[in-house]
Amino acid sequence: MDTIRDRHFYQYVHRQIPVFILLSLLPGLGYLLLGWINNIFMPAFVWYLLVVASSIWGYRLYRSFDFDSMSEKRRDRWYRQCSWFFYAFFGLWTLIFLLYAGSEENKLHYIAIFTEIGASVVASSLLAADRRLYRPTIFILMVPLIIYFALIGEWYGYVLTAFACTLTWVLLYSANSSYKLLMQANHQATHDALTGLHNRQFFIEHLQKRMNSLSESGEFSFLLLIDLDHFKTVNDSLGHDIGDRLLQSVVARLRQHVPAGTLVARLGGDEFIITGSNIASREACERASLDVSETLLAQLKETYIVEQHHLYISASIGVSIISSRSSNANSFIKEADIAMYEVKAKGRDGVFMFNEEMSERVERNLVIERLLHFALPGNEITLHFQPQLNRDEKVIGAEALVRWNNPRLGSVSPAQFIPIAEQTGLIIELGNHILETAFITLREWRDKGIRLEQLSINISMRQLTHFSFTAQVEELLNRHLDGELRQKLVFEITESIVAEDIKRVISVMNRLKALGIRFSMDDFGTGYSSLSYLNRLPLYEIKIDRDFVGALDQNDEDRALVVTILNMANILKLSIVAEGVETAAQRDFLLSHDCHIFQGYLFSQALPPAEFEAYYTGRS
Repeated sequence: MDTIRDRHFYQYVHRQIPVFILLSLLPGLGYLLLGWINNIFMPAFVWYLLVVASSIWGYRLYRSFDFDSMSEKRRDRWYRQCSWFFYAFFGLWTLIFLLYAGSEENKLHYIAIFTEIGASVVASSLLAADRRLYRPTIFILMVPLIIYFALIGEWYGYVLTAFACTLTWVLLYSANSSYKLLMQANHQATHDALTGLHNRQFFIEHLQKRMNSLSESGEFSFLLLIDLDHFKTVNDSLGHDIGDRLLQSVVARLRQHVPAGTLVARLGGDEFIITGSNIASREACERASLDVSETLLAQLKETYIVEQHHLYISASIGVSIISSRSSNANSFIKEADIAMYEVKAKGRDGVFMFNEEMSERVERNLVIERLLHFALPGNEITLHFQPQLNRDEKVIGAEALVRWNNPRLGSVSPAQFIPIAEQTGLIIELGNHILETAFITLREWRDKGIRLEQLSINISMRQLTHFSFTAQVEELLNRHLDGELRQKLVFEITESIVAEDIKRVISVMNRLKALGIRFSMDDFGTGYSSLSYLNRLPLYEIKIDRDFVGALDQNDEDRALVVTILNMANILKLSIVAEGVETAAQRDFLLSHDCHIFQGYLFSQALPPAEFEAYYTGRS
C-alpha cells in the first residue's frame, strides 16, 4: 500500500466514519419513504436494514479506535475493517441505484442517477487521503451509471455515457490531485528537509507503535541515539554550508550500514536516532544493538571529503533496549540520551548501554537536584578544611572542601552534587556561599591567632566565566577581608580551563589577581594538555593529582611522570602541592624531589573548623 500510515492518516479515516454513517441513515429514510409511496417498500426496507447494520458496524469501528494503545498489527486490522465498511457503504448506494433506476414510470430513475453521482463526489472528496479506497470506490459507483446510460439506446444516452466517463476521469483526477497534495504536506510534516530522514515527531509516533507491538509479542528492540562529536567545530570553522554537506554524507553512511528493518530519523542538529527490528530475547537484542553501534562508529570515523576539505569526526552512541516495561516513547529516548552523555563524559567516540545501575543513578541525581535547591536555606551546606603542611610538617595552609548533609540523603559526596549544581546553574549561588563562608572563617582564624600562609578554594569554570563573578568576589573581599588576608587566598581551577574562551579566562584571572588573589592549577596532568598555557596563565601553584601520588608506590613510569611534573614546576618557579599523600614512602619520595607542600590522609582528613583549629594548635 502506498499510503503513509501515520497518526494523521488514521485519525482522518477515523473521523470519516460518523460522516458516512450520517450520510447513510438520514438520506436513507428519504429513500425508504419513496419506496413506500411507489410500492417498492419491501426492497427499500431490506436495503435500509442493511444500512442500519452497516452503521452499527461502523460505530463499533469508531469506538474501538485508540491510536496510542493499538499495535501496528491491530491498526492494520482496524484499517482493513474500515476499508470493507466504506466499500459496503458505497455498495449499498449502488444497490439503491439499481433498485430505483428501473422505476422510470415513477421518475425514480432521476433520483437514482443523482444519488450515484452524489455518492461518487462524496467518495472522491472524503476518501482522497487513501488511493486504495477512492479508486475502486469511484469505479464501483460510476461504472453502473455508465452502463445504464449506454443501455438507453438513444443518442442522448450515448452523450450521457460520454459525460459520465468524463466525470469519472474528473473525479479520479481531483481525488488524485488532493491525494498528492496531502502526501506532500504529510511528507513535509514528517521529514527533515536537509537530510530527507524522518523527523522527531514521526519517530516518536513510530516508536509508540513499535512499543505497542512489543507489548503484544513480548519481543524486544533497541534504540540508538547518535551524537556527532565536535560537529560544532566544523560549523564554526568552515561554515554551515560545509556542515550541512557533512550531515548529508553522514546520513548516506547511516542508511548504507544500518540493517534491514531499522528506521533512521534526525532528532535535530547533529543528533540522529535509530530503532531496530523486533528480536525475540533481550540478550540477543543487546548483542545486535552493540554490533550495529560498533559498525556505525567505524564507518562514521572514515574520512569525509567535502569541497576539497578532508574532515574527520567521530560519534557518541547511547543505547536503550525497548520493551513493554514503559508506555511512554519519550522515556526510552531519554534513556538513550543519558547513555550517550555517559559516552561524552568518558571521552566521546564510544557506545554505552543504559542499564539499571544508570537508572538508579539518574533517579538519585534527580532527587539530589531537587533537594539541592533547599540546601542553602536549610543551612545544610558546610565547609571542612584539609590541612596543608610544609617540608617540616607544619600547617601552613588549608583547602576548603564543601560538605552537604541532608536529612533525607545523609552525607552527599561533592563528586555527586557539584556536577549537578554546575549543570543546573546552582553552582553560582552555592559558590558564592562557599566563598563567603571561607572568607569569614579565614578572618576569624586570624583573630584567634591561627595564621595561615594560604587558604585554597575550588572555583568552578562556570563560576569563573560567569559575568558577575569578579564583581561578587570584590564585594565579598571588601566586606570580609583586609589587604593582608586577601594575599592568602588561592583559587583552585582545573585543566578544563583550556576548553573555555582562554582570552576571556586570562582576563578574569588578571582582574582577580589585581585584587590580591593567587591561582592554583588543580589535578594537574589529568585533563587537557595545558603545558602550552602555563606561561600564559597567571598561576602561582600547581597541584599534583592524587592519582599520580597514589601510583608512586607502583612502578618506575609513574614515578618518572611525577618527577617530570616537579621539575617542570620548579623551572617555571611555581609552588607545588602534592595532594592525596597517604604513605610515608610517598612523602619521602616527594621530599627528595623538592616538593613544597603536602596534603593527604597521612597527615589529616578534611576537618570541621573547630577540629582544624585543634589540629593547627597541636602542630604549632
